[in-house]
Order: sequence, then C-alpha cells, then structure tokens
Amino acid sequence: MLIETKISDCMLCVWDCGIKAHIENGRLMKVEGLPEHPVTKGYICPRGEALPSYVYSADRLTTPLLREKGRFQKVSWDTALDYCAEKLNDVKKKYGARSLAVFCGSVGVENIEVATFARRFKGAYGTPNLLSVENICYRTRILARQLTFGRYPLDDPGDARCIILWGHNPDGSKGMLAEQIREKLNDNNFELIVINPKRIPLSEKAHHLTIRPGTDAALGLAMLNVIINEGLYDKEFVDNYTVGFPELVEHVQQYTPEWAQEITWINAADIKGAARIYAQAGPSCIIQGINSLDQHRNGLQNSRLLSILQAVTGNFAVPGGWVEGPRIPLANLSLKDQEAPIGAEEYPIFSSLWGRKAPFGIATLLPQAILEGKPYPIRASIITAANPVVSFPAAHQFKEALSNLDFLAVIDPFLTETAELADVVLPACTFLEKGGLSYVYGVVFGEPYAMIHHKVIEPVGDSWPDWKIWSELGRRMGMGEYFPWQTDEEVTNAFLQDGELKDKLNANPAGAYYGEKQYYIYKKKKLGTPSGKVELYSQTLKDHGYDPIPVYLEPGQSPVNTPELYEKFPLILISGERAQEYTHTQQRQVLELRNNNPEPLAEIHPVTASKYGLADGVMAQIETKSGKMKMRMRTTDKLAPGVVSVPHGWGGNANVNMLVDMDVFDPITAYPDFKTVLCSVTPA
Repeated sequence: MLIETKISDCMLCVWDCGIKAHIENGRLMKVEGLPEHPVTKGYICPRGEALPSYVYSADRLTTPLLREKGRFQKVSWDTALDYCAEKLNDVKKKYGARSLAVFCGSVGVENIEVATFARRFKGAYGTPNLLSVENICYRTRILARQLTFGRYPLDDPGDARCIILWGHNPDGSKGMLAEQIREKLNDNNFELIVINPKRIPLSEKAHHLTIRPGTDAALGLAMLNVIINEGLYDKEFVDNYTVGFPELVEHVQQYTPEWAQEITWINAADIKGAARIYAQAGPSCIIQGINSLDQHRNGLQNSRLLSILQAVTGNFAVPGGWVEGPRIPLANLSLKDQEAPIGAEEYPIFSSLWGRKAPFGIATLLPQAILEGKPYPIRASIITAANPVVSFPAAHQFKEALSNLDFLAVIDPFLTETAELADVVLPACTFLEKGGLSYVYGVVFGEPYAMIHHKVIEPVGDSWPDWKIWSELGRRMGMGEYFPWQTDEEVTNAFLQDGELKDKLNANPAGAYYGEKQYYIYKKKKLGTPSGKVELYSQTLKDHGYDPIPVYLEPGQSPVNTPELYEKFPLILISGERAQEYTHTQQRQVLELRNNNPEPLAEIHPVTASKYGLADGVMAQIETKSGKMKMRMRTTDKLAPGVVSVPHGWGGNANVNMLVDMDVFDPITAYPDFKTVLCSVTPA
C-alpha cells in the first residue's frame, strides 16, 4: 500500500486554506488543515474536510456530453470539441466575433488559471465580452476604496483594538477570522461592534446594532456626524493627507443620529456610542461583508462611507486598520481587447477607472443582449465555473435567455442547472486534480503571500484541467499559437516569470512571503488618486454625474419609495447569508454536508411569524412582485422583526433569485439589489 501526504490548498472558496491531503494508492482519503501555513494556520472548514466526498461524488461529470435530439449523450473529447469549434466558427461568421460571451465564475483571485484561460480564449476569438460574477460580487468595494485611496487596502485586524463587523458573519464564511476575534475578546480593552439585521454568534460579546436592511449609508453618515462634531477625527491625518474635509464637514451636518434613528431602527444613543468607541479605541478596523453592503441601489456609496470612516479616524495604512501589500509580480497572459465589452458605455466607472480597465463587462445585461439584441446580439456563450441561472437575479430571465442562444457550452465538474441548458458540457477536473498557483492571500487578506498549488491526485474519469480544455478548443479553431503550453507545470511557470519569486515558491511547499505590508504609505509617496491624497470628496464621481460625497438613498423597494407595493408586500426579504456547508451554489452533491444542512430554511422572527399565521417548521409561500416560491420556515428571535432571510445557492423551486429582479440596481456599478426586496409570507 502506497501512503502519501501532500501539501496543497483548498480552492472551494476565496480563502484558499492550506491543507494536508492524505492519499492511499492514488486515492484521496482525508484532508486536514495545514498548521504551518502562516495565513490560515491550520484552519479548515466542513467543506474542506469533506473534499474526498466532493471529488468522488457520484454526480461528477467524467466524460463530455453532447445534446442530441433533446437528450445528453456521452461522447469523446474529439467529438465534443470539434462540435464546439464548428458552432463557434458558424456564429462568428454569421454575427461577428463579439456575438460570443465568455462567462466566468472565477475572477482570477481564487483560481488564476480558470479566469486567465477564459480571458485568453475570448481575446484570441476576438470578442470583447468576458462576463463574470464581478458584476454582483466584490468589485464594488474595490472601486469604492480605489476612488478614496487610489489603491485597494484590506482589513488588518491583528493589531486592532476595535473591530466593526459590518454586515459580516465570519462564523459562516471566514472561520479563521472568527477564531481570531474570539481570542481578542479575552482582552478587556478590545471592543467589538456588530452591525447586522441578525444577531450573529459573535454578537453575544459585542455591541450589536440591529439595522434595517438597506440603510447602512444613514448609519455611516450619522457616525461621521458624531465623529466630526465631537472632534474625534484624526486632525493631523485629515489636514495633511486628505482632500475634501471641509465639504464633508458641511455635508454631514444634516445627518444627525436622531435623523438616522428614524430610518435605521437603531437608537440615536447607540449610534453615538458606536461612533465614539470606533473613533477612540483605535486602531480600528471595519470588516465589511463581501456583498452585504454592495448589493443595493446605493452599494458603491455604502462602501465609500466605510472608506471615509477609516480615513478620517486615521485608520488607513496603519497596523490594525486597513493596509495594502505589494503587488505580486505575475505575468499577464491575457490578450489585449480591441473594443469595450457590453455595459462599458453605460457604466464607465465600473469599466475603467483612471485608465485601469476592468476585463469584464456587465453580466446582468446578458439577457437583454440575447433576447433583444441590445446593444448588439449575443448568440453564443461558453460558461465556465459559473451557474448564473441560480446565482444571478431574475433567474427566469437568465434561463430564458440562455435557452435561446444558437450555441451554449458549459465547463464544469458537475451538471449544474445552467449546464442542463447547454448544447455541450465539458467536464473540468477539480482543483485537487491539477497544479497551479495560489496568490489570493494578498488580495483578500492583505498578506503578501503565495504558494504553488500542488496537484494531489490524477483527474477523475476523463475530466480535464480548464487550461487544457481552452487550449485544445483554441487549437481546433486555428488559434493554437496562443496556447503553447502542454502541462500544468508549464502553465504555472508562464505566470512565474519572476525568477526570484519562482525559486522562493518552489523551495517552500507551504508558500512564502514576497514582500511586506505597506504601512504609512501615504507618508512615502503620492497615492493613486488624481490628487495624490485620500479623496473624501471624489471629483471623479462628480465628473461622471454622481454624488462626490455619499448620500443616503432609501431602498428602491420600501414603504417610502413604493408605498403601494409595501401594502401588498409588507416584509423585507434579504438573501445571501453564508452557510459553512456550501459555497454559493456548490457542494450540495456532498452527502455529509447535505446531511448537516439538508434543506433551505427561510428565517423569520417569531412575532412576525405569528402575525402572519406561521410557525416554526411549517411550509410557507414567499412572494414578491417578481415571483413566488415555497419554503419551510425557521423562527428565530435573532433576526429583526419584519425581515425574512432566505438562503441563496439552492436551485430548482428553492432558487431565491426567482424572487429578485433587475429593476433596482446601483447606477454606478449595475449591482442588483438582493437585500431589500419587499415580500409577503403566508401559510402554504
């Protein structure tokens, strides 16, 4: 019996925790955390522990599928790829190259190979249309911080004396952070503030503020009012390293805690108390939920407010505040676009900020391009590592659109709901079955750290790495010159053209640091904003017709904005809460995870449930103006009254995005509003 232990990392989510994989005779048997990994420090979640069941799931795709007479048939790779090449060439000849949309679930941070090869293929084909989850995830907060600081600083909670968890529950999605905060809570001088419509596990030892969904800007502006009027801001930092403070002082006078109390459901005294603790405890670190503040009609300005709070209190580029690390010296293997993707004209800041072009278009415009031909027809799509039928709003519209394409191919390890609509499904191997590179730590943790992602086992069945799928398809289409690589190692080395970094990573299986955090960077050089300073007032936003300092906007659906709709749908639906068993739409095929979390449960406060004739465990009908669904209810007094929390990522009739449309969105980034949808709940 051959027993091996291999070091690698888990890519099931964006944290990329270090792992030790135990293999017997080539079969993965057990996965543990990697204690010597300096970032994740041996942490592993239930999903990581269940990796053997994930890899060997009976639902894995192990051979290509081709739709014939309405049904999928197993075919060879040659047959599947030849068919794809023929169809893609036909579409290009008939409609032009830009009629292809490549849709990628990875933006490159969590899996550089998946995103890079999707992007390289679309460039070789000639289409500008690379679409991704960045249209609903993460890019808004990046843009907000770039607009303020000229760079993207990240949470640096290690030395923080105060942490605000704003719309974030690390127990559900970032376990190592939850452990770190619990250790800090043993220090009586440490302060924790939680801002959330629901009391999370860490709320028990925190100052918890129960906020009305969608009113974060009102709270942020009121906190600034207190901090500025009580002189709690960092005068030396503000005077020397920011622009726009006088305008900010004048602007926030209207946003008193008493005004915010009527909007947010938070008492004025509690708003004042939180502002004082945050400003005086220092260093202080706001840790923002990945999407909780962004998926609103005011999403970018919500995130801008957090940046302004960090700035005026002097918590930018300091230990325990927000800080950035150096850029990792990786080669860019993408090909240059000849034109902008769909949405670039309508959403210019999302698409290009100060000459920094985003590689992605506006994915929520895809149904319109397919069904209406606006701004021009999209007639074919290749979707990789994504399941937009479940993960994007207006699920019915996405499903209708994808069903009306001339050609659809899906690359995935599993037959997702999106894959079920495809003409061809190409089986990708999982991350454990290929080598690669992991550099996410600098992008989501602020840690300038990277590691070689080591292959653990051979691909299951006849599944292929993503780079090989794109390369072989490209070669069949006469684009072989753009895909010269033949092995995982060659692909990894193509990224690692920096010899020093390559040698360092190869010498350290668990990874290595490639630089240091950039503390007090504002004292050493100009920032990347037009002024070279922290921009509390954004002339860039002003020049594009947006508010240069954030304002409060009432949610698109609310008693104030839509009173007639509120009469019919008197509750607030929020979606997107994380569960440790699942990553968005994934892992529901894994029995040990499914046994722990077997069905979606909609949460509601007991008082609200009683008011509408509901009780714990009963089936209910949840309805919005966009649709309706049935789901079992779970009553909990941890959730604010008047709010219904529906889990995301479940497919079929439990797909919450059947209830969410694209009528309300952020005008700057086109982010849809998943968090303040008016609904009704009645017994089923």
